[in-house]
Amino acid sequence: MNKTRLEAFSDGVLAIIITIMVLEFKVPKDTSFESVLPLFHKFLSYILSFIYVGIYWNNHHHMMHAVKTVNGKILWANLHLLFWLSLIPFTTAWIGEHHFAAFPMMLYGIILMMNGIAFNILQRVIIQHHGKDSFLSKAVGTDFKGKISVVLYLIAVVLTKYYTIASGIIYIIVAIMWLIPDNRIERLFEEEKNNN
Repeated sequence: MNKTRLEAFSDGVLAIIITIMVLEFKVPKDTSFESVLPLFHKFLSYILSFIYVGIYWNNHHHMMHAVKTVNGKILWANLHLLFWLSLIPFTTAWIGEHHFAAFPMMLYGIILMMNGIAFNILQRVIIQHHGKDSFLSKAVGTDFKGKISVVLYLIAVVLTKYYTIASGIIYIIVAIMWLIPDNRIERLFEEEKNNN
């Protein structure tokens, strides 16, 4: 099957997720600087979640360039990822509304961890479909960054019970880790282009 509809649907869902997150902001009744201050925690949670959704969109986009065809398993694995991504606006609003309280932060971490696991599953299903010698398989390699991210999320989830700020710092570290461009797929495309 062609991958075009999968890409279009995924892009649409991710655009809606970002839109839902920004709709959580209510316009202050006043026009003063002080009237914006109560939105500070919501704004911080929005920034972090926007970055995460952007990271997933970027990595999904790159991964789909390595995909030639899709099958039913890939479609379901992609929907699985989109399901977990669609929960980000809920937890984003919750941690922003309650000033990064422990339980909302724990749930936020669980959702981030499940997104990481779902992305890894999608990646593995695509590799299984295209073969161990496929372009994506070569680009991903051992996927150390993907695996360490899930471990860090798990550590952060456990830490929320004892030290919520540490959890938040770990969530930020993982985001920064993924913001550094991962050019494995681009590099392989460039090498392939130069060899032809």
